[in-house]
Amino acid sequence: MYGEGGKGLMVPQSPFSTFHFPFSHLFPFAFRPFTVALFLTLLIGLGVLPHPALAAEAITLIPTQAPNVPPPIQRSAQARVKVELEAKEFRGSLADGTDYDFWSFGGSVPGPFIRVREGDTIELTLKNDPHSTFPHSIDLHAVTGPGGGAKVTQTPPGEHSSFAWKALHPGLYVYHCATPHVPTHIANGMYGLILVEPARAALPKADREFYLMQSEFYTQGPHGAHGLQGYSMEKAEREQPDYVLFNGREGSLTGEHALKAKVGERVRLFVGNGGPNLVSSFHVIGEIFDQVYPGGAIGGPIMKNVQTTLIPPGGAAIVEFTLDVPGSYPIVDHSIFRAFDKGALGMLEVSGPESLDIFNPGAAR
Repeated sequence: MYGEGGKGLMVPQSPFSTFHFPFSHLFPFAFRPFTVALFLTLLIGLGVLPHPALAAEAITLIPTQAPNVPPPIQRSAQARVKVELEAKEFRGSLADGTDYDFWSFGGSVPGPFIRVREGDTIELTLKNDPHSTFPHSIDLHAVTGPGGGAKVTQTPPGEHSSFAWKALHPGLYVYHCATPHVPTHIANGMYGLILVEPARAALPKADREFYLMQSEFYTQGPHGAHGLQGYSMEKAEREQPDYVLFNGREGSLTGEHALKAKVGERVRLFVGNGGPNLVSSFHVIGEIFDQVYPGGAIGGPIMKNVQTTLIPPGGAAIVEFTLDVPGSYPIVDHSIFRAFDKGALGMLEVSGPESLDIFNPGAAR
């Protein structure tokens, strides 16, 4: 189709054909609608502006359960992204022989991993399972707005709430429930991670990415007591947990559930701390982190050659390292009693050829 240009000139129509710059009469050639259309089309092609047809098109995001991570985002333009989460209360295994009544996002602890891009507009819907006993909500630390979304998502059982927000800042962020009593909702398992990828200067390629989240549980019985264990508010207020765990269960990252990788691969760990109380001294025994994004911040200073990194409650970190030697690598909170006596222990199993010039177990014989 064609539309009327300046002085009766017929020019191809575009979504921007009616756009007029101020004072265009002073520059009769530079600001013709056809020129404007070509200029804006170039910006669209470079990804600076979204395509008008795509701007209204929504992407439905499918989050993943820990330790899995959605693949890196390949698109170069911002988008509308639909995310749906459901608050669920369920009885599950805290440790072998020990059950617990969890509160969760999506029926798992931690909740699903969400991956979006800087500049995206996220349309988030929170449902609360009809069988829930309590109202629930969500506060995403990536959100700029009142309560991180919690103010508008206080959701009774069987209901749902929605809001939209724009991802302005790249980084790895915690989300959690923020319904009173907030510490209790978090202590019972309502937390997860959201990654906002940068619009420019993407994270370097990694061969494997994993999702880990540390948190504490406060039970009526001591660590290792069998049967159903209820939540102890008294222990939580004293900050004396019976369990300090990765991914919501003792043994969630050991044995057949251990993380697996190969020599020569670059591994990236997205690590969060749901708390609600303890700072994590995150460490992988036998490895040095090549790079750490402290606080989960992307775009700021990167720490290199790090042995242990601190992650506060409600905080996160991105750690990266390349595997040189095969073997078993324990993943721990180096507040070490937590690892060996309270459950904060995982395992990375690395297969591949020996690197005797780096590590030679028989050289001293």
